Amino acid sequence: MADTFYTNAGCTLVALNPFKPVPQLYSPELMREYHAAPQPQKLKPHVFTVGEQTYRNVKSLIEPVNQSIVVSGESGAGKTWTSRCLMKFYAVVAASPASWESHKIAERIEQRILNSNPVMEAFGNACTLRNNNSSRFGKFIQLQLNRAQQMTGAAVQTYLLQKTRVACQASSERNFHIFYQICKGASEDERLQWHLPEGAAFSWLPNPERSLEEDCFEVTREAMLHLGIDTPTQNNIFKVLGQGKGRESWERCSCFLQEGGPP
Repeated sequence: MADTFYTNAGCTLVALNPFKPVPQLYSPELMREYHAAPQPQKLKPHVFTVGEQTYRNVKSLIEPVNQSIVVSGESGAGKTWTSRCLMKFYAVVAASPASWESHKIAERIEQRILNSNPVMEAFGNACTLRNNNSSRFGKFIQLQLNRAQQMTGAAVQTYLLQKTRVACQASSERNFHIFYQICKGASEDERLQWHLPEGAAFSWLPNPERSLEEDCFEVTREAMLHLGIDTPTQNNIFKVLGQGKGRESWERCSCFLQEGGPP
C-alpha cells in the first residue's frame, strides 16, 4: 500500500514484485544518487544498493576479486526484471571513460549488454499462468571490468532451456515469445519467405489472441542488429522457425541461448 517493494534481511535484499510499472524507482538519476552516496546502505533498501556495494568491493581491493550476486525466487518473483535493472545500473556507473574514442567503445559495449536481454527473452521466455514473461532457462551473466573499473565486455552462459515447451504447453500457457513475434510482426513478403500464411492457426502456438508487451518483433530484430546479427542471418533464423514448426527446428535455433551466436 505504501509502494515500498524492497527491504533488507541481514545482507540479503528482499524484493516484492509490485506487478505494476514504477518507472521513478529505476531512473538514471536514482542510479547516480546511489552511486554517489557516501553510504548507500543508509538510503532506502534498493537493488541499486546491492549493485553499488559489489562495485565498490571491486574498486577497494588492490587485486580485484570477482563479485557475485545471486538473484533467486519463484516464478513471477521478478528475477528477470531485477537482473535487467542491475545490468542497466552497471552500464551507467561503469561507463565514464575520459577520451571520446574510449567513450564510444564503452557506449557500444553498454548497448550490446542491454540488447542481449530482448534477444534472450524472445527465444527463452514464455507466458505462463503466473508470469507473462517467465524465463524458461537459467543464466549466468558475467560483466567484465578493466583496472579502471570501466566496463569492457560481458559474457552470458545459459542453462536448462525448456525445449519441451515447443511441443507441449500447459493449458492457458503459451509457447516461446519468438514464435508469436514472427507470426504477428512479419511483413507480407516475410510471411511468404517463412511459410507463414496470413490468418493460419498453428496447433503448437496456443492462445495467440493474447496481446502482450513481449510480442514486439521490432524490439527483438533491433536488438539482434546491435549484437551483430545482420538481416540476412536473421531471415535464415526466422525461416527455420517458420518452416520447421517443430522441436528439431527449435533445437537448431536454440544455440542462441546455448552458444551465444546464430546457427
